[in-house]
Amino acid sequence: MNPLIAPSILAADFANLQKEVEMINDSVADLIHVDIMDGVFVPNISFGLPVVEAVNRHAKKPLDVHLMIVAPEKYLEAFHKAGAAQITVHMEACPHLHRTIQAIKAMDCKAGVAINPHTPVRNLQDIIREVDTVLIMSVNPGFGGQEFIENTYKKIQALSQLIVETGSHAKIEIDGGVSLSNAKKLLDAGANILVAGNFVFSSENPTETINKLKFIV
Repeated sequence: MNPLIAPSILAADFANLQKEVEMINDSVADLIHVDIMDGVFVPNISFGLPVVEAVNRHAKKPLDVHLMIVAPEKYLEAFHKAGAAQITVHMEACPHLHRTIQAIKAMDCKAGVAINPHTPVRNLQDIIREVDTVLIMSVNPGFGGQEFIENTYKKIQALSQLIVETGSHAKIEIDGGVSLSNAKKLLDAGANILVAGNFVFSSENPTETINKLKFIV
């Protein structure tokens, strides 16, 4: 089964954002990945609700909103209204993760939980059946263009096993350093969704790059 491809607009040309979104619309991509950073949870600031709303006005693919922020529970409704089809929050930022996931699902929105490179997969044991997606950070969150962390493959395998053991239906999403050189290995380990930013938008032909990722199997 081919993976779902989610180009990350964090790497797009923001002077031509509508054009970049339309490129994704016309490609075989499945989602538009939207990274929200607050400069507190991660050492960078990306953009906020007005940009998400602007992307949503032109998007024909669902918005996969990844909240790399503290206290994400305060902003769930706002991001859903801005156009998010799925909202992913970080386990490390949520002291009441179950409540936050339930709040996302109560809005008829898909719910995801993300884990940083240092967070063990086993920490998901008590929430895995409640979420639609688990996002494994394969770089340290906060900046694009980082080197892929090789331990990610083992984490995907461990997560795949946990999903089977618990009867969860969660998809496995990988974010950070994804390229044609590691995409096949990520999928073989059990990944379902590939997020790609710089690799797509810095390529000579982003549409063709998305196509290659989609059909690499």
